[in-house]
Amino acid sequence: MNDELKIKMYSFTVDCKDPHELAKFYAALLKWEVMSIDEDWACIYAPGTNQGAYPSVLFQRNPEYIPPVWPEEHEAQQQMAHLDFAVNDLEKAVQYAIDCGASIADKQFSNDWRVMIDPAGHPFCLCQMKSIIESAHFGLL
Repeated sequence: MNDELKIKMYSFTVDCKDPHELAKFYAALLKWEVMSIDEDWACIYAPGTNQGAYPSVLFQRNPEYIPPVWPEEHEAQQQMAHLDFAVNDLEKAVQYAIDCGASIADKQFSNDWRVMIDPAGHPFCLCQMKSIIESAHFGLL
C-alpha cells in the first residue's frame, strides 16, 4: 500500500448569486462544457476531458454575495482572487468576452492585459500571451 500523500487541484470555486448563469458565461467565454450539479452548484471543464480529468471551475450559490469593487477602495468589498486567461489576440478576446456578457473595467493598468468584469461583478484578466497559447506545453486548450 502506498501511503504517499497526493494533492491535486480539483477546482477553483467562485461565489455568486446564480451559479448556473455564471457557469454559462464562463463556458461560452472558454468554449468549455457546463455540468449542472444541483440548484446551488454548477461546474465548467475543458471539452473532451470529462469533468474531473483536469481542474475545473465551480460556481457556488451564495445568497449573500456582494460583488467586489475594482480597483480596490478602502472599506469597500474586496476581491479575494481573480482568474487570468491567456489569449493570442487581446482585442479579439476583449470583444468576444463582451459578446459573452462581460464588460471592460473602467480602470486599466497595462496595454498587455485587460481587466474585465463578469456578469456577477468578479474581475478577470485577458492577458496577451500568444507564445504561451501556442506552446505545446499549454495544457488547457
